[in-house]
Amino acid sequence: MSSETRPPVPPLQFYRHSSSHESKNLNSLSSSLLPAFGTVVDEGYLQLKKYVIAPYDRRYRWWQTFLVALVIYSAWASPFELAFRKVATGSLMPVDLVVDAFFAIDIIINFFVAYLDKSTYLLVDDHKKIALRYVRKLWLPMDIASTLPFPLIYRIFTGRMHYGEIFGFLNMLRLWRLRRVSELFTRLEKDTRFSYFWTRYCKLICVTLFAVHSAGCFYYWLAIHHQSLKNTWIGTEVQDFEQRSIWVGYTYSMYWSLVTLSTVGYGDLHAVNTAEKIFNMFYMLFNIGLTAYLIGNMTNLIVHSTVRTFSMRDAINEILQYASKSRLPENLREQMLAHMQLKFKTAELKQEEVLGDLPKAIRSSIAQHLFRRTVENVYLFNGVSDDLIIQLVSEMKAEYFPPKVDIILQNEIPTDFYILVSGAVDMLTYKNGMEQFLSILGSADMAGEIGVIFNIPQPFTVRTRRLSQVIRISHHDFKQLVQPHNEDGKKIVSNFIQNLRGLKKEVLQEIPYLTELLGDTTTEHTAPNEGNENCEQLSNQENPNVLGAQEISKTVSSTFPTRVIVHGYPPNENAMKDNMMGKLINLPESVEDLFRLTEKKFGKRGSTILMADGSEVEELSALRENDHLFIF
Repeated sequence: MSSETRPPVPPLQFYRHSSSHESKNLNSLSSSLLPAFGTVVDEGYLQLKKYVIAPYDRRYRWWQTFLVALVIYSAWASPFELAFRKVATGSLMPVDLVVDAFFAIDIIINFFVAYLDKSTYLLVDDHKKIALRYVRKLWLPMDIASTLPFPLIYRIFTGRMHYGEIFGFLNMLRLWRLRRVSELFTRLEKDTRFSYFWTRYCKLICVTLFAVHSAGCFYYWLAIHHQSLKNTWIGTEVQDFEQRSIWVGYTYSMYWSLVTLSTVGYGDLHAVNTAEKIFNMFYMLFNIGLTAYLIGNMTNLIVHSTVRTFSMRDAINEILQYASKSRLPENLREQMLAHMQLKFKTAELKQEEVLGDLPKAIRSSIAQHLFRRTVENVYLFNGVSDDLIIQLVSEMKAEYFPPKVDIILQNEIPTDFYILVSGAVDMLTYKNGMEQFLSILGSADMAGEIGVIFNIPQPFTVRTRRLSQVIRISHHDFKQLVQPHNEDGKKIVSNFIQNLRGLKKEVLQEIPYLTELLGDTTTEHTAPNEGNENCEQLSNQENPNVLGAQEISKTVSSTFPTRVIVHGYPPNENAMKDNMMGKLINLPESVEDLFRLTEKKFGKRGSTILMADGSEVEELSALRENDHLFIF
């Protein structure tokens, strides 16, 4: 990258740079706000050339905000001095000179402020390019014209103090500075630290006040410069108004402007001469557009602030009506309401909706940044390759769950397994209709993986203790990603077996088929080599964790073999047998191994393999998950 350009730093980084170090801690956030997944505060700062200012530098931002306050003064003073020229050469003149001096300093500063190249989206910090851009865009001539004190310059060159009408209109060039106010409101509207509603509301008020002030001042200027002062809108009401105090004239001007803008029109102050009538026509046409702008924006703000509330109320009412008609228990009703409320509170945090329009590469990079550290700390993926971790993280989905909500139900079909990012969940089981607590899971723990890997109904119910962040991956996606990685697959199975060995006895007793499935995995591959001394040595080792890992890694031909249900009789032999449950096994590599395994299961050796529809199986590779095989 050349020295002339630097990558732009998002404004958010500088905002957080200027905040306290407590912003690094998610706990410092308000409890009513939910932190985004993987929030990381970047304290990095952009390195530019010497004497070059970053446009997002907080000190430069403060300077710009200070100038906005001076712009507000200029927006008020310029029309006011045009209408009441006595103040332009009197009390307001020193203030104008001081304000102009600050804007003259800003002109010099602009030659040292880097800018964002819209073609490359890089910050340009070359002094020559910054100066050329400032001059070519006509910002420099307009800034100079709006800053020069023309009455003072005239006095220096002529030695006389004169304030003609030309100087009044030249001072109106200071309204060029209003672009800074527009830029400020645009920035505030995009800043999530400020309320969008109140920012827009303040902007509408400022536009209205400026329109009222400018129209009133110019209308007074028309009256004061008419040939017959009595034949003016204010002369008919106030005799010798030009001799009265400035604030009397200003009060009448503001009163007329507000009454006209609000379309009230009392008629006490009305156009008298032709010039005033022409001005009134244009002012009322302007008011039509301004009123439409104000009403449209206010309506949009009010609707925007209430539409989500109405949607939430309607959804909650529908849930309550459904629960009442269905006579659902109170705890289930509370879970439904809690989930719906959390849905509305976290609508802006839904990862899929936020990242849906981004390219896959960017989504993958974001997922790695947010979730990779959590996934690497999970026991199941301990020691696997970085390639598999990257693929798994890219496929995972993020979700929030409120307290006391069931994430997994006992005996449901295993479709996903979950990794807990934050929060806590309880692992429960049901015995004789009674709920029994087994264990508690915390950050970087897994839930649902036993049902997914064994392809059996989920053995436990998993329920949140408090607000929890989880990431999940489906059974299908997990299997598709792991199958091409043989070594990683063996490592995953090894980690899984070791974790099972370390579970509590009361947990192991609640897992159906566990002993049988583990026994099948060993039997399928040790039966042809019953005299193998190495296997006997392994079975006599004292460390059961190592034993399980070695057996699995040596014997499983593919990481997650196809699981089928076998029956020891022909299909439809009799109704009683049709209703009997078969035995769930891992499909071995060959037909001979399948016959040997079923002989061990049913006590008789078969010679024919049929499907439920009567078709004969010739190749095991054609079978799918949960197929029923009839071997006799």
